[in-house]
Amino acid sequence: MNNVVIVGVGLIGGSFGLAIRKAGFAGIITGVSSPAATAEALANGVIDRDASLEEAIPEADLIYLAQPIGRILHSLALVDKYAKPGALITDAGSTKQAIVTEAARSVHNARFLGGHPLAGKETRGAAAADADLFRGRPYVLTPADPAKVDPEFLALLHGIGARPLMLGAAEHDRLVAASSHLPQLASTALASTLGGEFPEAAQVAGPGLLDATRLALSSYDLWRDIVSTNTVAIEEALSAYIQKLEYIRENLRTRQLRDEFSQGAEFARRLRD
Repeated sequence: MNNVVIVGVGLIGGSFGLAIRKAGFAGIITGVSSPAATAEALANGVIDRDASLEEAIPEADLIYLAQPIGRILHSLALVDKYAKPGALITDAGSTKQAIVTEAARSVHNARFLGGHPLAGKETRGAAAADADLFRGRPYVLTPADPAKVDPEFLALLHGIGARPLMLGAAEHDRLVAASSHLPQLASTALASTLGGEFPEAAQVAGPGLLDATRLALSSYDLWRDIVSTNTVAIEEALSAYIQKLEYIRENLRTRQLRDEFSQGAEFARRLRD
């Protein structure tokens, strides 16, 4: 694997470029994105050069799609059209069922492996890219056959410090609806509630509120595609969360609230371990 093309050199794509370089990748990293994005990526040492899709893809051994989900869905057939036989196309999309289904329909010349690094920040762009962004973080892969995952790409993930995890696309989407999409929407709802109903609360905000509203800084443009491609699973997670909030409201004056604190603290400790 000597030639990597990153399509979408923002936070995730940029961090992937920095991470593989730090891990010892000595080949060429080409960025395909808007002129402003590739200029920022070049300035921050994320890529070696920029090129159009038509120029970059035919030379690529690995094509890394780090665009918003809607763009990934649009790019798959076009990338496959220009890819050399046997090239590996992978993505970093936050939902997997729609992408895996489209790849099965559109990718015939190259190989495809669905992926999702469970890493990120509330900031975007190559200037925010971090070579250690994936270190210690789960990196989900959704292969049709786990036994046939490209060993070179798997070694690359281990090299950047990620923890590869094999899941089916549907199971991935169900789990991230609870672990990622629900926390985002809960943070957004909290910040929106305070901004609309209790704006003066900002005068007495402590670090807890800053922590709880950090995700509310995330971009709607990014989350629009996530929500629209995982709506059913997100609805189920939201329903469970709303039910729990209702239960807590009903038990503010009972000892049942202590049990909720105990259960929540136990999960929080396990999460940090």
